[in-house]
Amino acid sequence: MMMVDAALAQVGKNLSEAMRILGDGQMEADAGTESRRLSRTIIPGPLQGDGQDVTTILHLVHHLIHEEEDEEEGKDKPSQAMQNVGEQGHMALLGHSLAAYISVLGRERLRKLTTRILSDTTLWLCRIFRYESGSAYFHEDDRDGLVKVCRLAINARYEDYTTEGYAVLSSTQPVIYQSASCRPGLGQHLCSQLGLPLSSLCTVPCNTIFGSQHQMDVALLDKLIKEDIEAGKLPLLLIANAGTPGAGHTDKLGRLKELCDQHSIWLHVEGVNLATLALAQVTSAVMAATRCDSMTLTPGRWLGLPAVTAVTLYRHEDPALSLAAGLTSSQPVEKLRALPLWLSLQHLGHNGIIEKIRHAAALSQQLLLKLKSVACIRISDGPEKEISLIEALKMVEEEPNSPVVLFKFSQELCAGSSGGSVDGFCAGEKEVLDTFNRWLGDQLAQLVPSSGVDVVELEDEGTCVRFSPLLTAAVLGTQQEDVDELVQKLVELVPMMSSTMNLRQDFREETHRRAPLLTYIEELSWPGLGAVRYESQAEGLDESRRKEEVKKINNALLTKLQELDTDIIFSTGPEFVTEEDCIFVGMVTDDIDVSELVETISALGTDIEESGRLLENMTERVRKGILEAELQLQRANEEKLIEEGMLRQLPLVGSVLNWFSPVESSIKGRTFNLAAGSLDSTDVTYSTKVQAGRTPLQETPTLTSKRLPGQRLFRRPGAGSDSMSETSSIGPADETSREEGTTVSTNIHPSMSQPETLGQAASDVRPPNIPGTPEQAESEEERQPEGQEVDLSGR
Repeated sequence: MMMVDAALAQVGKNLSEAMRILGDGQMEADAGTESRRLSRTIIPGPLQGDGQDVTTILHLVHHLIHEEEDEEEGKDKPSQAMQNVGEQGHMALLGHSLAAYISVLGRERLRKLTTRILSDTTLWLCRIFRYESGSAYFHEDDRDGLVKVCRLAINARYEDYTTEGYAVLSSTQPVIYQSASCRPGLGQHLCSQLGLPLSSLCTVPCNTIFGSQHQMDVALLDKLIKEDIEAGKLPLLLIANAGTPGAGHTDKLGRLKELCDQHSIWLHVEGVNLATLALAQVTSAVMAATRCDSMTLTPGRWLGLPAVTAVTLYRHEDPALSLAAGLTSSQPVEKLRALPLWLSLQHLGHNGIIEKIRHAAALSQQLLLKLKSVACIRISDGPEKEISLIEALKMVEEEPNSPVVLFKFSQELCAGSSGGSVDGFCAGEKEVLDTFNRWLGDQLAQLVPSSGVDVVELEDEGTCVRFSPLLTAAVLGTQQEDVDELVQKLVELVPMMSSTMNLRQDFREETHRRAPLLTYIEELSWPGLGAVRYESQAEGLDESRRKEEVKKINNALLTKLQELDTDIIFSTGPEFVTEEDCIFVGMVTDDIDVSELVETISALGTDIEESGRLLENMTERVRKGILEAELQLQRANEEKLIEEGMLRQLPLVGSVLNWFSPVESSIKGRTFNLAAGSLDSTDVTYSTKVQAGRTPLQETPTLTSKRLPGQRLFRRPGAGSDSMSETSSIGPADETSREEGTTVSTNIHPSMSQPETLGQAASDVRPPNIPGTPEQAESEEERQPEGQEVDLSGR
């Protein structure tokens, strides 16, 4: 016994040490470097010749787990946090370690231990979830229990199935009924595992007139069963829901049970609402599940237990048939699947289990009650039937343990609450609302990750945000403060969604007014103001050249828009879009001036296109200008040589002659006009200290004409409290940053906002002292005007 105790203690110690290494990431430098090297070079690869110790292997596992997170952090992408494994989670993980240790015990000792573990776990689960006189089957795949009970039903209904096999099914085909709201692919998986044709699967539609639109239509089911019996088929099994995967609704289990008893059909129930059977107050609809023939439970997700099996509770009197169906096993090792759950249930205790489920149900009620203060949010209760707030509160009072909350943004509830056009705000209204609700769910999941909200797609209701704390609260540790934060973020996002939805039509109309410069792109999958493309106005281009030009202009335009001092987000849109080379405008507030926004996009696009044309012509103009400048400088040097004589060109003699008899040079500089492509005299520049024809750059009127000090772009004055926020410089460069003297260069890049002024930029051309080197443009005899720079490099 002392050896066994010591071994068990060592198992627990090793697990704790492994969890510490895998969890905190505190590793020795040498071991960490080696593990990182192995993770990148050897895996996958051949097995090393020399064995490694446990610590090194655990370090390697740690790096393999967190390698993707390190790469995502390098790319500034949000990483997915691992489940917070609490103390009860450690017990579940310890169960897997102990199962490996127990499996090596002696056969008799192993049989006694596994029988005790299986009996205890089955008894506890049946009592907690009110399933009297039941047996339990523990399985990794939560669909495997349904496969086994269906095989049990086949064995029970077909007496010769054990001897003749599937041949007995050909004469009387079995029929399996499932709800249209069932898990996708569940029926197909069942037929595949049992070797049944898909014609054996019958999908029962949900209610269309009365009741929840996610509940199975009982009257239609009765009709289908009678039709199958008349056709010589055998109704075998019915799959019902106590909490549909999408909306969390419960079928009318009481009526379904009566119908199944009438036709000797096996009734199987699954769903998240089965967890509420552990509470003191249970709705009658869920309580009816205790009379079904079998039910599948997922206590691992409900209680936050990692790597814990699902459990199928069932009732059947013939153990031989249960053994033939695979629900029981004579192998003791297979019974050890229940060990992690056995340890976890003991660690939590009955009160701890009830408290976790009660806490999750309370979170749902809290969110339902708080949603009453959020405008534009609709609580959904099935397609074509969306309940009002009062009805929702009544539903909470009648069913206080409803664990699933579905809500979505509805433009109808807040139409006219903000500026913009309300009537017909967009073609494909339903698709746009689905897109906005999908964005809302994603934003809430990112802003409040501990809330566990996700997005569900329902057939008739469209996209909704789902809050199902029974599936997430125990794993994520969701608390009431998280629900409060969730509602707070919802309140912040909804007004922006409403204003964006209202202004979409205005954006569309303003874009159409500026055709053919701008083209409005109808992209229903974009959650924002809309998409636009600037069209090139160049003539004589073929299709491929035009596409290149449009792509270049819109890329530059997107860059300029992203540099503006505004809260609006401009991007290339979602990853998969039908249109290319577009600019997608994100969410906006109700104080945005859409006309100014579209005008700015148009003006910047025009400036970029005109600047591009100037840049295309600049190379040729500069080349010709340099050649002409070299010729003029050469002639100027020859005239200077004739005027001054050869003696003045000698270094020593020339200095003496210049000292005794100074000669005033008649050579004047030249300025190169980029717009005209010509060389002009610098006489005016030297006399007025200002370059001729140089007009100061002005800011684009579109960006500044109506702005008040401190007002951000595209905001209407006085429309919102945030309109007087701090700004940053945009568009053209500040006038104050220029020197009083003119810096002149032939390699000037034109401003995007005023391309027409850039053609007058010039560079002074001065004749050099030594002939044949026009790059050295400075004359020792003639001093440059202060503040002037010379650049004849032609770059």
